Amino acid sequence: MTRPMLILISGPYRSGTGGEPEAMQANLRRLEQAAWPIFAAGHIPMIGEWVALPILHSAGATIDDDLADDVLYPTAQRLLQHCDAVLRLPGASTGADQDVAIATHRGLPVYFDISEVPVLRA
Repeated sequence: MTRPMLILISGPYRSGTGGEPEAMQANLRRLEQAAWPIFAAGHIPMIGEWVALPILHSAGATIDDDLADDVLYPTAQRLLQHCDAVLRLPGASTGADQDVAIATHRGLPVYFDISEVPVLRA
């Protein structure tokens, strides 16, 4: 491997939260905990919500609006056209399962533990 990979960090965001904002924030923090190890390994971490939430807010919507499904899932699908791999974190998540299916279909590596992400050698 000679260049950094763009790695989508995928896992529960809304799943299992009952729509509670604090629980969604906790899930986002858990996703973000994987960002530094990916960066430290020489790669670029990406989380779909980092892109989707500002898009949703710019449309005047919130995570509780019907528009959320039309933004969150498609954002991840579009990002996966640019990503080189997926890190799937534990936990039930329809969106994360879709991310894995898309990555697998595209022949992208799917890692299930941060230790599986290869370290980029300069």
